Amino acid sequence: MPTTSSDLPDDLTGILDDVAAEARPLAEDDEVDEPGNGPDRFALALCELDGTEHVAGDADVGFEVQSVVKVFALAAALQHVGEDVFRRVGREPSGDPYDSLVQLEREHGVPRNPFINAGAVVVCDVLVEATGSPDGARAAVTDLLSDLVGERLEPHRGALDEERAGSSMNLAMGHLMSSFDNFRNPVADVVDAYAQLCALAVTTRQLARAARFLAADGVNPRTGDRVLTEPLARRVNAVMMTCGTYDAAGQFAYDVGFPCKSGVDGAVMGDVPNRFGVCAWSPPLDAAGNSRAGRAALHLLSERLGLSLL
Repeated sequence: MPTTSSDLPDDLTGILDDVAAEARPLAEDDEVDEPGNGPDRFALALCELDGTEHVAGDADVGFEVQSVVKVFALAAALQHVGEDVFRRVGREPSGDPYDSLVQLEREHGVPRNPFINAGAVVVCDVLVEATGSPDGARAAVTDLLSDLVGERLEPHRGALDEERAGSSMNLAMGHLMSSFDNFRNPVADVVDAYAQLCALAVTTRQLARAARFLAADGVNPRTGDRVLTEPLARRVNAVMMTCGTYDAAGQFAYDVGFPCKSGVDGAVMGDVPNRFGVCAWSPPLDAAGNSRAGRAALHLLSERLGLSLL
């Protein structure tokens, strides 16, 4: 049976150090040639529901949240419109790359799930409609994530410029969905709001903290405030498990066994219900766009602690 929060090993920090030492060398086997994706950075952080933190490596080094923000965008949309968000985006694995246009056209402008790019853009469109403006949508997600972290988060200026310059595919997705009447607001405004969210600067430690609300049945353990109802928190975890790591979600479920969401800046955030939030960070990616060493670290941690929910 999975470990409970009350009987986690006393030497969790030592376990994280051991896992980091074993996983970190795998970053050298980078499968994606991305500038700056050197194997010199690695971090692993675990935050228990009571706030106790255990970290290894570069846990306080900042990076762009990238696609991990999709979890918090979905949570914000669920806060505003409930499960009506799923009238415009599905809950099924895509089996295709996260930025694929082919499936989107074939399925009449309805993205498979909220964790591929088209799905995240639609979720942002839902938030723009619900809050009344792109600034409102951006604030809804930024405020939520900042509250979960316990620190104010802001976009990294240089990263934001790069996000905006690289938005062509997301713009194309938005216009394609608009052609199928699955978009309500100006595409460029919505895509820019999404770019600003992807550029938020975070750390591994912060994402481990933020993930805890999903481990706590939708309650922010830091404040005691309810973020989502228990059923909605379970639904977010379910979509993370099946769709959170691009088209390698099945492999993650097999290797790690608990809900995860990855981003192309090298973070893999997860949660073990009723236990803790966790995040691994290592920029070198595998062919699916997931952190190679990060995936290995979470697999090793799951094996050491008996965490798999499956």
